[in-house]
Amino acid sequence: MKAVCVYCGSSPGARPVYAQAARAFGQALADAGLALVYGGGRVGLMGTIADAVLDAGGRVIGVIPKLLVDKEVGHTGLTELHVVPDMHQRKKMMADLADAFVAMPGGAGTLEEFFEVYTWAQLGYHRKPVALLNVDAFYDPLIALLRHTVDEGFMRGTYFDALCIDAEPAALLDQLRHYRPPALDKWAPDETE
Repeated sequence: MKAVCVYCGSSPGARPVYAQAARAFGQALADAGLALVYGGGRVGLMGTIADAVLDAGGRVIGVIPKLLVDKEVGHTGLTELHVVPDMHQRKKMMADLADAFVAMPGGAGTLEEFFEVYTWAQLGYHRKPVALLNVDAFYDPLIALLRHTVDEGFMRGTYFDALCIDAEPAALLDQLRHYRPPALDKWAPDETE
């Protein structure tokens, strides 16, 4: 594992704990020698985690659509900044550059990006780990909803179990390092359940 894609808010959130977690995760990435791949903005949690990695001497690769360079105030101090034509190319490039995916707290855009790579993993488009950094129980309602989808027969328990979840950056990175993708074909019967 060389690079981790982090999805997070372009806003700082309502409480300081989110920015603290972004700084801690950025430090943990740099300490582990892992590059950050992210959305290229310098505002909100996006800017906080990028600055934390840079301040710790790490590499940061941003990918931002041209339309959002001004709105998200593209970060000009990164190791690399790729300006792409649209969101589809942004997400594809971020996925191609990363060896793992982590969602930190954020809004609809963060959730959309998380669910896309999580779905891709289930369909076999990639075999990379997908994770939630569950800062101060932020993702507890989503985790409960995902368990509910399993209980109601809309997702296999194996795919829920494949999701890496932790509140602590170092523990989450350890999960990512030791990740083993499920050996299931989404369309084949699951004999483990």
